[in-house]
Amino acid sequence: MPKSPAMVEEMPAEPVAGKTAVEHLQRQVANAFILYANYKHYHWQTAGPLFRDLHLMFDEFAIAVLASLDELAERIRMIGENPIYQPTEVLQVASVRVAQPGTSMREMVREADNNAQTVIREMRRAAKVADEENDPGTVDLFSRTVQIHEKHEWYLRDILKKNDGLVT
Repeated sequence: MPKSPAMVEEMPAEPVAGKTAVEHLQRQVANAFILYANYKHYHWQTAGPLFRDLHLMFDEFAIAVLASLDELAERIRMIGENPIYQPTEVLQVASVRVAQPGTSMREMVREADNNAQTVIREMRRAAKVADEENDPGTVDLFSRTVQIHEKHEWYLRDILKKNDGLVT
């Protein structure tokens, strides 16, 4: 007997995603923790002629990354795993670098841009892996979240191209 359109399929008993997609999600949870801390560091350390713009931009970046952190962690829970949270584990799993102290504004912007590029590359790969594992929810999450980082990277890249008073 064919199913009527009103019938809803039951949820699968097994997790939707395989271990590989979860590992990618865990890495992005770790990256989001580090990026959030970095953006707040840059926000607090901003100085120079572009102070107001950079100060506000880094705070906006921090807020966006913090929101994505919760979505990534909740996706891991939906799949049936537990997201990482311990600082030592976050540092081991993250692929982005922790902000270096005592850097110039240009170095901070360059550091933030390099980290954004890392996350973009990883999320694009992760979306492919999730697609291969038939996990459309994780594909969608990576597709939406990578756009946040692509926008951040665009702003950072544009700032680095200009010689408009950014302290070196």
